[in-house]
Formats: sequence, structure tokens, C-alpha cells
Amino acid sequence: MSDERIWTAGLAVIGDEILSGRTQDKNVAQIAAWLNIQGIRLAEVRIVPDVTAAIVEAVDALRARNDYLFTTGGIGPTHDDITVDAIAEALGVGVVHHPKALATLERYYATRGGLTETRARMARVPDGAELIENRLSGAPGIRIGNVFIMAGVPHITAGMLDSLTGTLEGGRPVVSRAIGCWVAESEVAEMLGAVEKAHEGVQIGSYPFFREGKTGANFVVRSPDAALVDETIADLAGQLEALGRAVIIDGI
Repeated sequence: MSDERIWTAGLAVIGDEILSGRTQDKNVAQIAAWLNIQGIRLAEVRIVPDVTAAIVEAVDALRARNDYLFTTGGIGPTHDDITVDAIAEALGVGVVHHPKALATLERYYATRGGLTETRARMARVPDGAELIENRLSGAPGIRIGNVFIMAGVPHITAGMLDSLTGTLEGGRPVVSRAIGCWVAESEVAEMLGAVEKAHEGVQIGSYPFFREGKTGANFVVRSPDAALVDETIADLAGQLEALGRAVIIDGI
């Protein structure tokens, strides 16, 4: 299991509105969940301002050390939507109007006031890019190399992800199971490390909490190998019970 190929993705969430707190990001969770189904792990996330140099730096770093890079935000029609230009700069290519994107937008806006110069900005792509279908608002997403440029609006991003389903190479989806226990994390930290070490190929996450005047923790075991997850859960539960602790399946 330790030699199994692990596919990873980075995510750059682009937008001053995220950093200011005016908008709460919802894309990280839905992209992470979608990637897991594709057998790809979301390895890292950056939140980047609407600044060309910052976007270029993030794109260069994240695409170099991951199999895929996804970006969200900054591909609308306004002057501060600079993601396309910044990514083109990072890739060393120009920006062009994609003819298929223009045709799609023309159809979409035919009964909505027509395709203006401002709206046509949403057909701009890095030279050599392909389109990601957007059935909701006409403006497509963009794919170039291992970079996927998505909308910032979560329900539109979801539609773009749906269009990509089954098109990316990945490994086995990660399986996860949880157990909960009314125990202080510090009391079982050493045991958790030993259990993880004994079951190569799993990761154990510990998530402490304080409720009802008591300290507890949920323990989540993850691996692409479902049988290994079950084996590790059984071992962990057995060791907790040996300490006199009641175990709650699926967590507290």
C-alpha cells in the first residue's frame, strides 16, 4: 500500500472579498469532496488576493508540486477579474477570445440584452486552453495543462465539476471512518501514534472538543484501503476500551 500512487491537487481561492471576510468561501469543501471521489487528494489551499503577482506566484508553486491545480474566482466580466491574465502570465502565453466561448455567450445573452464588450471578457482564455462546460450561466470554465480555472460562485463551480467528473486520472478514493470517545486527547496521543504506525497506509486524525462539561475527541481513520481502515478502527477501539473508555461508532 505504501507504494500506491497518490494523486494530489492544489487549490488557489482568488478574491479580495474572501480575504476581507465579506464572502465566506464554500468551494474548498465541495472541491475537496469531489476530488476524493475522483481518487485525488486536495493537498493544499491558498487564499490569494486580486493581485497579479500573488496569483502568478501561487499558480507557479501549486501546479509544480501537485498533479492538478484548481483556481476559483476572478473570471467574471469586471475590471478586477484578472485571474485569466495572471494565469496566462504564469504559463508564459497570451490571452485570446475562445471562439466556442464567444458563441456560447452570444446564445446565452441573445435574450438578455446581447453580448456586450464587457460580457465578452468572459470568453477570454490563456492561448491554447480548452473549455469546461457551464450549463448555468453560459460563461465557461477553463482548462489548460494541469490547471483548471473555475468560477467563484459555488453552485456554478459545482456544475463545472460535474462536467469534469470522470475526466481526470486519479487513484482510489480515500475511505474514512470515525469513532468518538470521552477522553482527553493528551491521554491517548501516544497510543494514536502507535496505532497509526502499526497500520502502514492509514492516517489517523484527532479532533478534540469540549461539550456537556466534558472533554472528548473524535478519531478519523483514512486510507484508500477500506479493509485497512476497518482493521485500524477495530484496533483503535479495542485499545480505548482496554483503557476503560466507551467508544461511540461514527463519532460523537
